[in-house]
This record gives sequence, structure tokens and C-alpha cells, in this order.
Amino acid sequence: MNRTLTAACLAATALGALSAPSLAETRKLRVADSFPAGHYLVKLIIQPWMAEVTKRTNGGITFDYFPSQQIGKAADMLKLTQSGVVDIGYVAPAYVSDKMVASEVAMLPGGFTTACQGTKAYLETARNGLVAAEDYAPNKIKLLVAVALPPYQILTAKAPVASDQDLKGLKLRTTGGAQDLTLRSIGATPVRMAAPDTYESLSRGTLDGVLFPLDSVISYNIDKLVKHSTEGENFGSFIVAYSISDATWNKLTPETRKAMTEAADEVNKTACAAVDRQDDETRQKLKTSGVVFAPLPAAMHASVAGKLSEVGNEWAKGLDGRGKKGTDVLKEFRALLTKTDG
Repeated sequence: MNRTLTAACLAATALGALSAPSLAETRKLRVADSFPAGHYLVKLIIQPWMAEVTKRTNGGITFDYFPSQQIGKAADMLKLTQSGVVDIGYVAPAYVSDKMVASEVAMLPGGFTTACQGTKAYLETARNGLVAAEDYAPNKIKLLVAVALPPYQILTAKAPVASDQDLKGLKLRTTGGAQDLTLRSIGATPVRMAAPDTYESLSRGTLDGVLFPLDSVISYNIDKLVKHSTEGENFGSFIVAYSISDATWNKLTPETRKAMTEAADEVNKTACAAVDRQDDETRQKLKTSGVVFAPLPAAMHASVAGKLSEVGNEWAKGLDGRGKKGTDVLKEFRALLTKTDG
């Protein structure tokens, strides 16, 4: 009987050992982005996601986090993620628009009114739709967490934008791609650059202003330079996205992948709602600090809206001419927006 009990115990121990490794994967992953330490999006997106993954894996998956372009520039994050220099990178589609052009559909002007509405639609197409097939699969990366920012405003350092003439030749910072089309449609001059370089360019007068989310105005200290902002306009948006390479993803156990996916679903919901709330709060902070917000005059608003309404179709037509599925992507994204509740 003792031998039987001993054999049973050994068998049970062996069975437990066989099932344990997948639950006890131990791995430290490198995460990198271009945001300054303490940026509000870091606090809302990647930090809570990392913490939740570590919690869900019982401390098995941990992270080394490198902010502030410590490992590479924002435009290099796709390449760094693909090559394995980092495991999870801040791959903002706008910074690599030549390789992730379909994602620009979520950055077109007039698309959505809240961060949550845009986020839900983008996540669906980037995970299961045409953007996944056009952008993510060919680049061998997988989207983890993403947030669409609230509609951008034009902020200027000297004179306010109060007429169509004020826009002519106005040098404004953009991330390229769809934002370039947006500014050209209203007569402004787009100047491509990453957000960390904006302060110096504004202070030197290389830029007249920015096309920016309000919270980043504070995060990059631009609130010390800009004096005027449009209000209630929709000059497009920006997708903040962290992705993992297929190579790294495939090395993870199913349990770890499940933990990452579930953590992402949770963070995606809370982050977009927080971004929407914070946008209103930041507007008040900027007003208090002296930034003057003013809606465009009615006639100018109508003129600008008319020009911006054609940007999406122009963008889609341009992609179609390059053999891409521009019209199909635009149609799918607009349909997804109608299904979201914001």
C-alpha cells in the first residue's frame, strides 16, 4: 500500500510539473518609446499595461522600460521592434507612414469626435480588418495597445488663426502623411517632425505653430510658447500604438499571450476614456495659463470644413493609385465608426 501511495504521489507531482512551465514562464521584455518620462500617455497606456501583465503572470513576465528615445528615435521604433532590439515598441503609424499607410485612415480630419470612438474603430480594423492585413501583417508586428487621440487643434505662437488668409503658408508641425494632406488642403505648410523636437523649432521660429493634442502641449513644455488655439475644430487625430514583433510573440506561451491580450483589452477601454476626460481638463489648464481658445469665425469654419471633407477621399484615391486598398479601408473604417457609441 505504501508503494502504491508513493507511486501515486510521484505521478501527481510529475503531472503538476508537466503543466507548470506554461504557467510559470519567466521572461523580461524590453519596452521602448519616445515619450518623456511621466508623459500622461505613458501613465495611461504602457505603464498600467505592463503592471497588469506582470500581475496576471504572477510576476513571471517583467519589463525593462526605456522612455525618451533612449534606444532610438520615434521613426526608428518599427525597425527596432522588428529586429528584436526592443521586444515591444511605440510604433506610431504616422511616423512610419510609408510602411503603415492604411492606418492613416484613423488620422483623417472629421473622422470621430471622441478618443473612445476612434480607438474602438481602429482596434477592430487593426486587429481583424483591412488595416491588420495591410499594415501589421506585412510588417510582422502585432498590435497590443492603442489609443486614438481627441481631434487636433491648431496652436500658434504669435497671431491667432481667424481668417483663411491667416492659414496661408503658416508653418505647422505635423507627423506627416494624412496630416500633411490636411494642412495643405487649408493652405498651411506642413513641417514633419517628431514631438520631442517641436519645442526647439517653435522657440527658434522654424515653426509658427503645431497641430497637436492638448495634453502633449503641456508634456512637451509647448504651453510656454503657444498663445492661441482653435477650439471645436477637427483637424485629424493621431494613433498611439504599442506593438510586439511576431517573432517575440511566437516565443511566448499561450498563457502569457492570453495575459497580454486581456490586459490590453482592459487598458484600451480605460485609457481612451481617461484621454477624453483629460482633454477637457487640459483645455482649462491652458486657458488658465494664458492660452486663448477661440472658435473659427462662422464663414471661415464653413470654408475649412468644406476643404477638410475632401481630404479622406483624396487620401483614398491616392492609395488606390498606388495599388493599395485606400477606398476599401476608408469605407470599412467609416462603417466601424457608425457602430461605436463613442
